[in-house]
Amino acid sequence: MAARILVVDDNPTNLSLMEYLLRRFGYDVASATDGEKGVARAQRDTPDLILMDLQMPTLDGYEACARIKETVALRSVPVVAVTALAMVGDREKILSRGFDGYISKPIAPETFVSLVETFLAPRLRVEAPSVPEPTPGPVTTTPTGSTILVVDNAPANLALVASTLRPLGHQVIAAHSASEALALARARRPDLILSDVHMPTVNGYDFIRLVKAETGLRAIPFVFISSTVWGDKEREVGLALGADAFILRPIEPGAFIAQIEAYLSTSKQP
Repeated sequence: MAARILVVDDNPTNLSLMEYLLRRFGYDVASATDGEKGVARAQRDTPDLILMDLQMPTLDGYEACARIKETVALRSVPVVAVTALAMVGDREKILSRGFDGYISKPIAPETFVSLVETFLAPRLRVEAPSVPEPTPGPVTTTPTGSTILVVDNAPANLALVASTLRPLGHQVIAAHSASEALALARARRPDLILSDVHMPTVNGYDFIRLVKAETGLRAIPFVFISSTVWGDKEREVGLALGADAFILRPIEPGAFIAQIEAYLSTSKQP
């Protein structure tokens, strides 16, 4: 049985992202937008794990954690701080105030769920979603969908993109490396290429150079997606190499879908 996880955060973007990632991996997720509501929800539902922002109005994460730990039925429930604090001594302060651990912001979608699972008993963890494997053969798309080639060496990232786009009718082809992706692009000629930047051996920048060097591939819209730890310089390099856009993680699912649909519309124009 999958764990019931309560997420408490007053930032709508952070809250939406955490809910989305956990649900995509099969967890039962509830949420609250401030500390008082989080305490009330925890007392009512008795979740298996609580993820708690620290800096919230009305009742901050420290006080909310204290109230939760004062509740007899909740004393054994792990409460994990999700915070951007990075000062010396922050970790010790968090643990001394009753938290069972912490996860740093900004959230990295490729590792977030695995970090959360370290605070869950094995019986409460779900199996990781299967990674879509590349398959040979002719291109087949649904009547309304497009073929999207996704390139990333992290299985969690591939699974997340596939689970976001496939319900919309798109066919997602997964590649774990740039060399594999180039072969698939030649064989399948997708409607869009969505590529990570930082991959071993051949990185995303080298990959787009190879794509743009081939007459049959250079017109395919090419979008980079990478972590927020990379800044404007990386974006400028990607766009200069011919990328149509540079998406930074984490991104709200609705905004991600809207951007992808916009690039697909461009690719289908005569």
